[in-house]
Amino acid sequence: MTLKSIIHEFWVFGLKQAYACLFGGFLLGIMVITRYWYPLESLHRYDFIFLAAIAFQLLLLLTRLETPREFLVIIVFHLVATVMELFKTSDAIGSWVYPEAYFFGIANVPLFTGFMYSAVGSYLARVWRIFEFRYSQYPPVSWTVLLVIGIYINFFTHHFIWDFRWVLLAITGLLFFRTTIHFRVISAYRQMPLLLGWFLVAMFIWLAENIATFTHVWIYPNQTGQWEMVSLTKLSSWYLLMLLSFVLVSLINRKHSTASTAKIV
Repeated sequence: MTLKSIIHEFWVFGLKQAYACLFGGFLLGIMVITRYWYPLESLHRYDFIFLAAIAFQLLLLLTRLETPREFLVIIVFHLVATVMELFKTSDAIGSWVYPEAYFFGIANVPLFTGFMYSAVGSYLARVWRIFEFRYSQYPPVSWTVLLVIGIYINFFTHHFIWDFRWVLLAITGLLFFRTTIHFRVISAYRQMPLLLGWFLVAMFIWLAENIATFTHVWIYPNQTGQWEMVSLTKLSSWYLLMLLSFVLVSLINRKHSTASTAKIV
């Protein structure tokens, strides 16, 4: 490949990634803007974010920038995430809090929060489609389902019994260490280890989480007095959440294509 073609492919890769992040980028942008400029006194900021997320979703559907299947991913993630949020923000657990007032919410959870998790699912569904993902050495689907069920349960039970996240991460490594993801930017397929791909996305989410907590969308107990960066140990949680999200999207897509016919460079 020439230097010009490499730069061109990298540019297309960035544009496609930006398109895949459309919903997540919109949410993050709204969070930052409303932190520093929010003139609507008759509508709580959290409620505005909730209504804006719904409006943006409708816009994506009407303009066909989002497919019905990707919208289904949004719904599934919103439901799964809201259940976990209700538990994590309960008075008995208090893993994090939403410090501002809201009308659209259940217990300690404003309803816009489900969209934050849905943004991850939306990204995965869209990036899967536009890069035409293929996989080699993908483990049996039933094993991946059992793994993510264990991950989801551990998000709840680690408050009461031993935290199994490192065991779950080890199992993840054993299941997927041979798995390669193949993706097409323009014409030829490229490849990378799937475990590495998940880590890169988890790192990006961790950076977005720092921005969100800095704008007081939610805060952890250690950020109550003064903001500080989210601990790097949170990467393990985001990595497991990334795996959970990926498997859910794979089940909705019903697509585990091998890379045998892909042109790989």
